[in-house]
Amino acid sequence: MKSIEHRVAQEAKAVTRKEVILKAIEGKLSWLHAADILGITPRHIRRLKKAYEYGGWGGLRDHRAGILHRKRLPPGTIRELLRLRRERYADFSIRHFYDFATEKHGLKLSYTWTRIVLQEAGLADKAPGRGKYRRKRERRPLVGMLLHLDASRHLWLEGLPEWDLVVMLDDADGQILFARFFEEEGTVSTFMALQHVLLTRGRFCELYTDRGTHFCRTAKAGGAASTEDYNGQVPRALRALGVRQVLAHRGRSERAFGTIQGRLPQELKLHGVTDY
Repeated sequence: MKSIEHRVAQEAKAVTRKEVILKAIEGKLSWLHAADILGITPRHIRRLKKAYEYGGWGGLRDHRAGILHRKRLPPGTIRELLRLRRERYADFSIRHFYDFATEKHGLKLSYTWTRIVLQEAGLADKAPGRGKYRRKRERRPLVGMLLHLDASRHLWLEGLPEWDLVVMLDDADGQILFARFFEEEGTVSTFMALQHVLLTRGRFCELYTDRGTHFCRTAKAGGAASTEDYNGQVPRALRALGVRQVLAHRGRSERAFGTIQGRLPQELKLHGVTDY
């Protein structure tokens, strides 16, 4: 019990040390004030400051475990990274923020370093464990063999009701071929997606859909869904086109929507979009 308490205390102290040093780096604390908070001597805090000025963030990390040193980050890069996170991209995921920081703002650093600095500054949560591994279904080898059509109902814009984002994507490479907001998905949204893809990409082989009433019929509640002998407008159109319909429980579109929901609302807000 004593060793557990000691370890918890050491971890709490380590977190505090990282936060205080980052505040000193950003200029929110003087280095001498940081020394007082951490309970270390002015001489030691000067040593840390010198290590930071010489080696950047890498100079402050303990490399005694025998692992290879990572590329060191310049002090200005860390300050700009933390400023952008606090002032402009606070609600972005780490990956989304990293894309903007490197592509739009020109910061030169790796994703791993971005994650480490944000997490140690308390500006990003550590990801939970992935849990049990499940093998993913193999993608189709060629584009146009199988397309996914699905919708995600979400609060895409602040202050407005939830709408459906209808998306059609290719199974082979995950490319989004059609995406549009609708108040509610249905036959109209399906035909608009089909029309767009057929006119711009040509005819495809199979269409992966959910079990909505405009796609199939369920004879008995809780029973199996089927498209056989179902004369709904969408199945009839697909049969006329020679496109095979595949009914699904869940698949790649759900994973795609997880990414879209974590990025699109933030970008719409960033660009001042206020209506669907």
